[in-house]
Amino acid sequence: MASFQILSHHHHHHLHPPVNKSIRFQKKVILSSIYFQPKRTPSTIKRNQFGKSNRVVVAASGSDPSGKRQFEIVYNPEERINRLADEVDKSAGLSRLSLFSPCKINVFLRITGKRDDGFHDLASLFHVISLGDTIKFSLSPTKTRDRLSTNVPGVPLDDSNLIIKALNLYRKKTGTDNFFWIHLDKKVPTGAGLGGGSSNAATALWAANQFSGGLATEKELQEWSGEIGSDIPFFFSHGAAYCTGRGEVVQDIPHSIHLDLPMVLIKPQEACPTAEVYKAAKSRIRLRLEQTSSVDPLTLLKKIDQNGISQDVCINDLEPPAFEVLPSLKKLKQRVLAASRGEYSAVFMSGRKYDY
Repeated sequence: MASFQILSHHHHHHLHPPVNKSIRFQKKVILSSIYFQPKRTPSTIKRNQFGKSNRVVVAASGSDPSGKRQFEIVYNPEERINRLADEVDKSAGLSRLSLFSPCKINVFLRITGKRDDGFHDLASLFHVISLGDTIKFSLSPTKTRDRLSTNVPGVPLDDSNLIIKALNLYRKKTGTDNFFWIHLDKKVPTGAGLGGGSSNAATALWAANQFSGGLATEKELQEWSGEIGSDIPFFFSHGAAYCTGRGEVVQDIPHSIHLDLPMVLIKPQEACPTAEVYKAAKSRIRLRLEQTSSVDPLTLLKKIDQNGISQDVCINDLEPPAFEVLPSLKKLKQRVLAASRGEYSAVFMSGRKYDY
């Protein structure tokens, strides 16, 4: 349920020779590089950048034998989703969409109190990054069920998958009967607290709405999405948002973080049991709730807006309990800090996999 982010003002990190994946979006090129560590410290490291969510642009179009239009749609940080929607909605018989589904990080996460329903309120700055999945949607020739495939093992393909949940939700809300063939090209590590599944669900809702001619507004899609996941509404934001409640209350904020700021993402291979982390977190919260919430989240937002990201603003209240459950995670952070020698402006943990 956890991953580490390392932010640097340098554009190159000389760790190990990388394998570069060049992802082209019109005239822009964003590199997602995979670095390899020695076998004795296995983990997945990716070099990414901050970005904006829900920005898509028509890259190619054509028609299938039935004459229906096909659109290839990719991520572009300069375009607004509503501008594209105008184009797509005018294209009768849409049959295929290919969409980029970005993940997010928690720049900070504060636990601010306990709710009457037994859950806890949080305050967090969510921000998308350039790492993401690609999802291809095609209309199913049958009106019976969705069919999901993926490039990685272990991803559920049944109704427990958030993509299928989102499509079922859309049909329930709108009364439409479109079913889909979906292929998920997975790049976001699972179980890393990066919101990959939540982003996929938001992407599926948006896609279903395009195939139906835009029956719902973007605001309605955002509100509906909270019924199946607290992190999903964020992915209908502009890519940077102050999220409160259980994460479903989303307030767009200006992009105070430079979008070209390099970031190294480290996902340890060793699992961090989510249930144990939240058990430890609840114990800490019961004993020291005032201490965990001593820093005003709005103060953190103000500092980031004025001075950018630094170590003192990248606070995650779930980091201490995660370290209790998995001491090697703490050792990894200490090693990164020791090796950075001041090169990185911040090293911090991100993620919360489940509501608590």
